[in-house]
Amino acid sequence: MGPDTADHPGDGAVTVRRGLPAGTERRAAELYWEAFGRKLGPALDPADKAVPFIAAHLNADRAVCALIDGRLVGLAGYRLGGRGLTGGTAGAVLRAYGHLRGLHRVLLLTLFERRPGAGQLLMDGIAVGPDLRGRGVGSLLIEEVAAVAAEQGFREIRLDVIDTNPRARALYERRGFTAVRTEETPYLRRLLGFGAVTTMRRPVGTGAEAAR
Repeated sequence: MGPDTADHPGDGAVTVRRGLPAGTERRAAELYWEAFGRKLGPALDPADKAVPFIAAHLNADRAVCALIDGRLVGLAGYRLGGRGLTGGTAGAVLRAYGHLRGLHRVLLLTLFERRPGAGQLLMDGIAVGPDLRGRGVGSLLIEEVAAVAAEQGFREIRLDVIDTNPRARALYERRGFTAVRTEETPYLRRLLGFGAVTTMRRPVGTGAEAAR
């Protein structure tokens, strides 16, 4: 399947492609941290350590990205074959942050681990540059992930969204996702800043039509 494009006045064409172009790892990590730093901060702060760590442990082949004139402006990840967009073993965390400060970070990161059910492609969030938000880039990224899911024979796409990110949830609903379960996690509000996680699903091959 070829790349999708969209024109935005003054911005040139937004091109969506699979994988991260070589040399964009740092920018990808910055976008990811901008989008999820509030959520991941307790585990990976400070930013000057978190961004290099994320950049060094990205799985480029588990991403779809949005580019304008070769500049990375957005990305989305998915989990396939046991690997997602972001990686990094417990040992890598301990090496980056030290054993004394790293152990509790490893434990916090385990709270974010998710496993897909049978027939599900697990989507790993969307990060779009602040200057492009609300201009259709997120929708293009979602539809490219949906194309991956269809080609790989999955029945549905699943994602989780936290209660402090209503903008993302609204985008997912517009693209055909439906909330199926909300897990209240009040014990995490003080620790991680959110108190509920909602699981959303979209049948493969139906979301784009439903969103029109």
